[in-house]
Amino acid sequence: MPVHETKICSRCNTEFECKVGSVLLCQCQSVKLSNAHRAYIAQRYMDCLCAGCLIELRSECNQGEHEGKIAALVDR
Repeated sequence: MPVHETKICSRCNTEFECKVGSVLLCQCQSVKLSNAHRAYIAQRYMDCLCAGCLIELRSECNQGEHEGKIAALVDR
């Protein structure tokens, strides 16, 4: 039987259900993350985050990546 647990998002303190026993049904699976996104998040947080925070952190990562590319172009 799958194990589900109630967790508190370490970023926003929202309560959510983590479905570690059936991870493909977990709320986090609704957020598509690249390896770069996963690395960015892993550098900042050690535990599960709610889907809302995953979306915000994905956007934050993308913005930083784009700003870095723009800065490199301007510095040429």
